[in-house]
Amino acid sequence: MAHGLLVWIMWTELPASAMAGTGPEAVSSLPVDLVSDTRYGLCDLLDRRSTYAGGAFPEPFLVGEMVLEMNEFRVDWLRTWAHGQRGDFAKAELEKGFGLLTLELELPFEQTRMDGQTERGLGNINLGARHPIYQFVSADGFINSTVGAAVEVGVPTGSQVSIHTEFVPKIFNALSLGRHFTIQSLLGVSTLFGGGADGSSQAIEYGLVFGYAISQRDLPLPGIRQLVPVFELQGLDALNKAAAGSHSLLGNLAIRANLSPLGEVQPRIGLGYVFPIGQEAHQGVSAGLIVSLVFEY
Repeated sequence: MAHGLLVWIMWTELPASAMAGTGPEAVSSLPVDLVSDTRYGLCDLLDRRSTYAGGAFPEPFLVGEMVLEMNEFRVDWLRTWAHGQRGDFAKAELEKGFGLLTLELELPFEQTRMDGQTERGLGNINLGARHPIYQFVSADGFINSTVGAAVEVGVPTGSQVSIHTEFVPKIFNALSLGRHFTIQSLLGVSTLFGGGADGSSQAIEYGLVFGYAISQRDLPLPGIRQLVPVFELQGLDALNKAAAGSHSLLGNLAIRANLSPLGEVQPRIGLGYVFPIGQEAHQGVSAGLIVSLVFEY
């Protein structure tokens, strides 16, 4: 999670054009007089040509989601290994969109085994919201960027692994370059509330997600509408307490496949290999595998 700067909620209805033709072809095909009048929202900060809703952005695996999701349910499972320790982290997540606002509910479960001891329990119940605040689209549509703000609150369940409330405001950018290449970036500050050694701890959380969308037209595979190779970076820098100055950086090499629809449901499956970058991250995670199932309905 993260701790950030501003949370603007602009209740602007999503334009139909955002859900229809998107990408450089759609933008370049617009008449000149329409292209010049695409700004809308508070202070004309948004752009109707944006691919924020319906672009080629893949769902991240480790980093928090950033783009608009209207109706989505997902289940993820991550297993990690490190120096005799094995961890299992599972979560179920539900997302619902209202205009350009996305609301999120996340239920995680954690289990860690080390030296014959097992620690398990339901993690913080996470409630989140995100909304774009500024959009830029170049004249030819090649550069398509959305800057947004988000907030997440983790409500403790009182289990072995969930005793602190967490508050994380954050800012993000969803950038697409042409029809295939996307970069999603996220930055925030996490604050823990409660007693104990970790109470009042703060940390900077950040992430980068690179994706390259390969459509069925470019690579015809049965049952697959789109393949997206993904490379992720997820970092955490402690700001205070005994851990102040410590860093952790994980990488993830993954692929996500958008499968053919099952009726009204669009399934997407992903598989990734998680690895540490740097000695400090290696102390906590030597290697990991993550599986992600997403259902858009």
